[in-house]
This record gives sequence, C-alpha cells and structure tokens, in this order.
Amino acid sequence: MAKQSPPPPRSVASLPHLSVDRTSPVPLYYQLARQLEAAVESGDLTPGTLLGNEIDLATRLGLSRPTVRQAIQTLVDKGLLVRRRGVGTQVVHSQVRRPLELSSLYDDLESAGQRPATLVLVNRVEPATARVAAALGVSEGSDVRCLERLRAAHGEPMARLRNHLPAGLLDFDTERLEATGLYRLMRGAGITLHSARQTVGARAATPAEAELLTEEEGAPLLTMERTTFDDTGRAVEFGSHVYRASRYSFEFQLLVRP
Repeated sequence: MAKQSPPPPRSVASLPHLSVDRTSPVPLYYQLARQLEAAVESGDLTPGTLLGNEIDLATRLGLSRPTVRQAIQTLVDKGLLVRRRGVGTQVVHSQVRRPLELSSLYDDLESAGQRPATLVLVNRVEPATARVAAALGVSEGSDVRCLERLRAAHGEPMARLRNHLPAGLLDFDTERLEATGLYRLMRGAGITLHSARQTVGARAATPAEAELLTEEEGAPLLTMERTTFDDTGRAVEFGSHVYRASRYSFEFQLLVRP
C-alpha cells in the first residue's frame, strides 16, 4: 500500500490556550508537547490543521525556538504531527489507544473517530501448525481457516492482522471481511464471544512488515497474540497481530490490591 500524503493543508490554526510553568522542574518543551498532544486528542486541533513554522510558533507562544522545535519533534516522533517543507507543521491524526478488553481493532478505530478500512491479503484453508493447533485445541495438520488482513485508518496502514479459526466455523467471504470487522461477522453468525487469553509484546519490523506498514526496516512494532473463546469454552480464534508503535498503543488499567 502506498504511503498516504498528509491531509490537505488548512489555514494556520488559532491555537488553544497554552501556558507553561517556568518554575516547574518539568522541561518547557515537554509541557508544550503534552498540551499540544492533548489538543490533538480532544479534537481542538483537527487533522490537516497547520500550526505554522517553528519561528512563528515560538513568537506566538513566547518561547525559544529550540524549545518549540523539541516539542514539535516529540509529536512528530509519535506520528501526531508532520513537517512540510515550505508550509510548516501540520496535524496528522491522534494515536489510537486500545483498551485491553475483548474488542476488535475495527470497532476500536470507529470508536476513536478513525475511518477503518481493510485489505484481505490471505483467505484460505491450510493445515494447522503445532502452534496454531495448540491454541485452537485441534489436531496438528487438521484444516483451519487462515485470514491475513491489512487494517488502515484514514488510508494509512495501522496493523497486519493474522487470524486462524476452526475450519467450517462460518463463511468467510473476502468482500464481507473487507467491509467490516471479524468479531462483527462472528457475532452476526450467532457466536457469543466470552473471554480471551492475550499476550502483548514488541519487536523490530522485518523488511516485509516494514514495506507493508510503510515503516523503516527495524522500526518498533507492537505485537499481540490472542486466543478467543465462546460461551461454551471452545476456542474460536487465534490471532497473531503486529501494530505500528508510532500509531498505536495498548492502554492498561491497574488496580491496587486491597
């Protein structure tokens, strides 16, 4: 998939109220970066909005140019802003934060106000490897359905999703898979998703993954493996996915043990 150009530029934005505490031990660039990030995530700075160049921003905010440059670079590294030669700094989009719950990426993207799109790369029946067989509770070498999809938002690649399911679970029509999420199809077929066992990790992108996700080779990727069970305890799906760390994160809620 070709790398998408940033949205068409708009006029230079009227920035939301920004202030820095010069007596705080928190670096000024970090204070500014966090406030700009919050404005992007809240929608006060929408995709396509121009912030102007660093000199203009420094003048408007009463900060030094190196401070503004460092704040901007922090958000460029996160994929929230992009620098455009001769134009200035432009808002791209907010990073998707996915809660650790039994939901699909498709639904999470919609909830985040993104526009999910799917390209099916693989849709076939194949023999189960030992790893897949163990996850699904089937015999090694038995038939399983393999699905591989590229999920995008706003036309930009977000993740490569690879799923294995018991053969015959339901009809996986490629056109339907590209129109909606896998979990929606499963629920629509009467499958009640009950629980899942999930592992989250990270690693460097392989050359093939980097090309598919429009990242540099060796760029950080988030990984997720999940085995999903229905209300009878049957394993109905084993997923092995990779996500662009620059555009995606998993969100945890931690509770203090009484």
